[in-house]
Amino acid sequence: MGSVLSFEYRGLGEVASLSDYQETWDYQRVVHAAVADGARADHAIYVEHSPVYTAGRRTKESDYPKDGTPVIPVDRGGEITYHGPGQLVGYPIIHLVDGVGVVDYVRALETAIIGLLGGYGIASGRVEGRTGVWLEASAARPERKICAIGVRVARRTTMHGFALNVQSSAERFGNIVPCGISDAGVTSIVEELPGQWSVAGVARDLEPYLRDALAPLRSHAATLAG
Repeated sequence: MGSVLSFEYRGLGEVASLSDYQETWDYQRVVHAAVADGARADHAIYVEHSPVYTAGRRTKESDYPKDGTPVIPVDRGGEITYHGPGQLVGYPIIHLVDGVGVVDYVRALETAIIGLLGGYGIASGRVEGRTGVWLEASAARPERKICAIGVRVARRTTMHGFALNVQSSAERFGNIVPCGISDAGVTSIVEELPGQWSVAGVARDLEPYLRDALAPLRSHAATLAG
């Protein structure tokens, strides 16, 4: 019987708090090492970050903030993006079965987010040649991204993950060329479907979609220590 994918809500409990990016990244690496070693089961970390820009390996200098705002270079794929309040950031750390590649994993994350949004009544999908989850262009609005994805796989174990916009952060994304894409927009759940949305609530709703989408990719090799 394989191990269950566990979820950790860092700062998303009854007393909410924003998570520092560097501290969370350091924690990710500790969990990643344990999962890769087989010392603990697959584990997903949910956070809501303090405002920060992070730059993946393909980021171009021209895509950086124009006002000199600090950027943290990271070892994930993709380009520059923003993390901050109102955004659900998820870091699933799972050991992949043999034969599963990075693209397969990214598609599974997209499938989970698309399913969640569909359950809310928001139609979303993929755009050929681009990662993440997108909404189609309409007469009034351009094609727009609602969820960014940037991952790394080392020792067949994943880290980094996805950033789903729950509340609007349009002014922060306007300070960069998000994910290096200048011909499309950025949106959020609340902009597409106004209501009383919370990051923690969306995180809970996403759990079953992530479990189902990631199940075929997980090796189930990790076992609880002790």
